[in-house]
Amino acid sequence: MKEILTPQDAAKYLSVHVRTIYRLAKKGEIPGRKIGGSWRFKKNTLDEWLSGRENLSFQKKR
Repeated sequence: MKEILTPQDAAKYLSVHVRTIYRLAKKGEIPGRKIGGSWRFKKNTLDEWLSGRENLSFQKKR
C-alpha cells in the first residue's frame, strides 16, 4: 500500500465510507493535510492515530 493516501484510499484502509473520512478530516478528528484543495493522509500516521484511539478506549473502560 502507498505511504500517502487519498481520502478514498484512507476509507478503504480504515473500512469506513469516504464521507466519514471527509467529515473527520474537516473536524480535525483524523490526522490529514489539505494540499491544493485535496486531502491526503499518511498511512503510518493513521496507524498511530488508531493506536492512540485504542489506548483511550481501554483507559476509559477501567
